[in-house]
Amino acid sequence: MGPTRPSVATGIPSSKAKYLKISSTDDRHFKKNPPKIPYKAIACATVQFLIGSFLIITGCLLLAGYVSEVGVLRAVPVLVIGILVFLPGFYHLFIAYGAHRGCQGYSYDDLPDCDN
Repeated sequence: MGPTRPSVATGIPSSKAKYLKISSTDDRHFKKNPPKIPYKAIACATVQFLIGSFLIITGCLLLAGYVSEVGVLRAVPVLVIGILVFLPGFYHLFIAYGAHRGCQGYSYDDLPDCDN
């Protein structure tokens, strides 16, 4: 058999290298840090969700004539703004809920960074 090849990192011949088997109960090498929860982003998403819901309900009531007889001219803009505010709030709350439950594919990293 030929000469042993030295290890690049330590300079020790590979036949003299010592290896330790990691026991299956030794989890310190594979532990993940707990995720940092972006409370500001979740609060902003909650506010958007609530304001959008309020505007959508108000727009529907205006359109139906239960609040006043303003008709479509005032009801449609309120509905459009409500939908534009509601959708991102709902989306980000959905992502936060999935990340909280630990569902695969959902992470708090997907939420916007509001720490500026």
